[in-house]
Amino acid sequence: MQIAFIGLGRMGAPIARRLIEAGHTLAVCDVREEAARPHAELGARYAATPAMACAQAQLVFTCLPGPPQVEAAVFSPDGILHAAQPGTVFADLSSNSVSLVRRIHAAMAERDCPMLDAPVSGGVTGAKNGTLQIMVGGDRAVFDRILPVLHVLGSKASHMGAVGCGTVAKLTHNLAYIATRSVLAECFTLGVKGGLQPEALLEAMRGGAFGQGLMLSHFLPEMVFKGSFEPVRFAMRLAHKDVTLATNLARELDVPMAMGALTEQLLVEAMARGWGDRDYGTAFLLQEERAGVQVRATGI
Repeated sequence: MQIAFIGLGRMGAPIARRLIEAGHTLAVCDVREEAARPHAELGARYAATPAMACAQAQLVFTCLPGPPQVEAAVFSPDGILHAAQPGTVFADLSSNSVSLVRRIHAAMAERDCPMLDAPVSGGVTGAKNGTLQIMVGGDRAVFDRILPVLHVLGSKASHMGAVGCGTVAKLTHNLAYIATRSVLAECFTLGVKGGLQPEALLEAMRGGAFGQGLMLSHFLPEMVFKGSFEPVRFAMRLAHKDVTLATNLARELDVPMAMGALTEQLLVEAMARGWGDRDYGTAFLLQEERAGVQVRATGI
């Protein structure tokens, strides 16, 4: 397939290389011409502008740092929008803004060029090994059409829904991943200051409910998605007691616990509603109430 690939950074460079090695014909573009030299040595054509890269392309990928760079690559005078031929598929692998994705989709549709938002997760190692998770939003038929190409990038290419849904999936995934690191920073500094060796605490974390992945394998699909918080597995009052003991220890040891304190206040609110004997997972309902949406799913 004739592919234009725009953006040869830490993620884009190994992805483009995999496409070349899979037998696709690539035109590559980056603001740094030297970034394209390894790809040119493998047979790719260097293009100085996105428009020059995608003039003959059947499929265009962008893999760029963020919304400003994607917007420029699409809408600038030498951008994709002004050169892509009708029928060309545009797939943005970047972490983008949902509003910009939908604006680009509308603009490309006027040129009869379907657009998919297809952000990836898995880091540089995943990009090199072809093990990325690809979260795709847009027309399902277009997704199916380019799926063989996406499988060169990662075996886990999933259709998330309408345009923009791939980006929503990526942003929420990264928020969970990054926020969990903040919680772990609090827990491990508290544990070490409390006298634990870090490797001992890691062993405890790996062996417990957190390390067994019960949040994703059980709590969400079996409790939240089904709206089923019975029977009680772990009472709210016990969760409140444990978190309060942890934050009290943090105060004794002068360990800042911003995330822990927020969690404690969430449980305090749940207790104030008389939920002490309900499952502690019921606290999820408080966020649903604030957000004005229920997280329920069928067919799981």
